[in-house]
Amino acid sequence: MSESAAHEAIKKTIESNDVVLFMKGTAQFPQCGFSAQVAQILLHLGVPFQDVNVLDDQDVREGIKTYSNWPTIPQLYVKGEFIGGADIVREMFQAGELHTLIHEKGIPHSNHG
Repeated sequence: MSESAAHEAIKKTIESNDVVLFMKGTAQFPQCGFSAQVAQILLHLGVPFQDVNVLDDQDVREGIKTYSNWPTIPQLYVKGEFIGGADIVREMFQAGELHTLIHEKGIPHSNHG
């Protein structure tokens, strides 16, 4: 798969899901601590999300880095917008900003804390 084809596949995934987490492993079986941390935050907030295991596809693994111009995995997208990696998501969660963003974007979630 070319980089442009990888970008097109990434774009389609982001456009067809409200919340997408590009991660190493899956939400149920994360393969790295940072990916696990972001997945846990989303699960804690009760936010439904699409997990994309970059370890399954080398083209997506490299393509997501150039797509977002962000060098590391995991990467969180909300309503098509790149939010950030593990550190940014954790800081936003701790400050209450992540819950606010999810609420403002109209994404259904079960936990308000």
